[in-house]
Amino acid sequence: MEITQLWRYPVKSMIGEPVASAELNDLGVEGDRTWAARDLERGGIRGAKKIGPLMRLAATDVGDGQVEITLPDGSTVLTSDPDVNERVSAALGHRVQLERLRPADDADHYRRGAPDEDDMMTELRGVFGRLDDEPLPDLSTFPPELMEFESPPGTYYDAFPLMVMTQQSLTALQEALPESRIDVRRFRPSIVIDADHVRATTNGHPEFDWAGRSAQLGPALIEFTMACPRCIMITRQVTESIPQDRALLRHVVRNLDQNVGVYASITTPGTIRLGDELTLL
Repeated sequence: MEITQLWRYPVKSMIGEPVASAELNDLGVEGDRTWAARDLERGGIRGAKKIGPLMRLAATDVGDGQVEITLPDGSTVLTSDPDVNERVSAALGHRVQLERLRPADDADHYRRGAPDEDDMMTELRGVFGRLDDEPLPDLSTFPPELMEFESPPGTYYDAFPLMVMTQQSLTALQEALPESRIDVRRFRPSIVIDADHVRATTNGHPEFDWAGRSAQLGPALIEFTMACPRCIMITRQVTESIPQDRALLRHVVRNLDQNVGVYASITTPGTIRLGDELTLL
């Protein structure tokens, strides 16, 4: 098995950038999710679970801690520009303020904003995009701090530093949903693996079998923690050619036990590159 794609997401929930190499450190991919949007209307750091149009903006690391954001109309703005918040807010139709990652001990920075719904089950079904007759993910499997914080303090990722999926999963989804546009940008992986010769026990998704195992990935060691439960984000419009698609989430919930891809943590840091082998340990 080998790496075929590496992705870095300089701004939480925006389209990321493919890279040829990635430095894995204790927190994840270096340069990944170093910025996020604070909701000025409802409070808290928010991603595309709540502010869907974030997925239509693209972010590119341009060095010196700055990020260039491409808006849906094709124009660009730097995080250092004085009007960046106004222009991003206008593109989203929602008032936000871009904020850089802060230390883990700045707890208030990461604390969740007010929910949109008074009823918690209604709130969770909205976040996860579940119909009334569909199950919610088992929330006890997530890091416990996520009950209070939008992300593990000191990070802007949702639960774990890496999300890994296989090229075979993308193919299986397209075969199952021929009318859908299956694009890697919907799923926001850190790493895509070609596992062509690996037998899959679950509908063509071999990575589901890796949860609980460790792997050598180039010079780095990673530990697969759990399959990745999917939320409303995979249904969002990304570009004009990648439209909103609710059918995709229906398939994932009903046929894939709610999951696409597998979360992972880093046990030994190192630089990984396209073409590096992945060896299960």
